[in-house]
Amino acid sequence: MACTEAYKEHIMYSFNGFCKVVIRYAAINAWRDRNRRRQKEISFEYLTEEKFYPLSTSDEFLKSPYEQYPVTICGQTIILTNGELAAALLSLPEKKREIIYLYFFGNYTQQEIADLYGHCKSTAWHYIHSALQMLQKEMEGFSHGEY
Repeated sequence: MACTEAYKEHIMYSFNGFCKVVIRYAAINAWRDRNRRRQKEISFEYLTEEKFYPLSTSDEFLKSPYEQYPVTICGQTIILTNGELAAALLSLPEKKREIIYLYFFGNYTQQEIADLYGHCKSTAWHYIHSALQMLQKEMEGFSHGEY
């Protein structure tokens, strides 16, 4: 079927009309979205005039120096700045504390820890992993206020 010139012109006008309708409703939707957003917004001038809300806060964290919690493990005293971590470490059994100290503070490898305790590397990894799980449970207990 051959398209006549009049039919092509009709298609062009129809498409132009369709585009105008789409653009019109897109503009209406954008205007409505902007009005909804504007109704929910509160200006800073209103906040500072009606009620005094400080626009900035100061951290208590920065005011006072860190509290220090000394913990002695393997004859070495380490200073921690997190009281919950110090308490959780002290609540672990001695062997678990030593393993965490050796791995994280002493920078021992799993193989070196295994050699120290006379086990294989996978057993040392298991000890480290179980010590971390126990430490995590203790820390969760402190954060939930159970202790």
